[in-house]
Amino acid sequence: MPVAAQNGAMSQRHFRITPELMLRAYQAGLFPMAESRQGAHLYWLDPEQRGVLPLERFHLPRRLRRTVLSGRFTVTADQDFAAVIAGCAAPLRGRGDTWINAEIERLFLALHRQGHAHSLECWQDGALAGGLYGVRVGAAFFGESMFTLARDASKVALVHLVVRLRLGGFRLLDTQFLTAHLAGFGAVELPRDIYKTRLVEAVSTRARWIGTLSREELRAGLGALAEIRVASS
Repeated sequence: MPVAAQNGAMSQRHFRITPELMLRAYQAGLFPMAESRQGAHLYWLDPEQRGVLPLERFHLPRRLRRTVLSGRFTVTADQDFAAVIAGCAAPLRGRGDTWINAEIERLFLALHRQGHAHSLECWQDGALAGGLYGVRVGAAFFGESMFTLARDASKVALVHLVVRLRLGGFRLLDTQFLTAHLAGFGAVELPRDIYKTRLVEAVSTRARWIGTLSREELRAGLGALAEIRVASS
């Protein structure tokens, strides 16, 4: 879920990208980015080191678990995809310009309408406080970007995402690049060849997107994540 392009192979496209081409690219291990919010061109990236967040080793801090359960935020899925991608594209203080241009928005909105792209929204007092979005292919979820307007909002969305992916039988949560923020949750880097081996297995496996998560399912999922923390300590 990068903020800007980092080291990795890049190739400029010279043709119009379609949602169908996007899905094929993700299955091959590629993903598109623009140079800037106002940039006119997209580039395909295929980094030598790929960021992933292992679902079986997700680290859930105790304080964040309490926040998730506190009811401070109401979390929904696919209720306002357009607002989430717009929030991710907006230049926030401390983040500068983004890599999400108008064509990225067009393509992901199309993928969302087709049921391939999903968003999680965090609401606070009726207003959108943060969220994330990504693409689903088989049992792989490709996290694209997240944003927050209130403390912990995007983190709560990430926890909800992991609980839903684990419950739905997903095998791979792709973060594109490794950041210090994601490393705190257990994200790691994989060499390109190892990543693509796991990618092939994931996209060829069936999984279920969990649109609605009950309070009981959330508590059970958080309990399972807490067991991971204890086992790794």
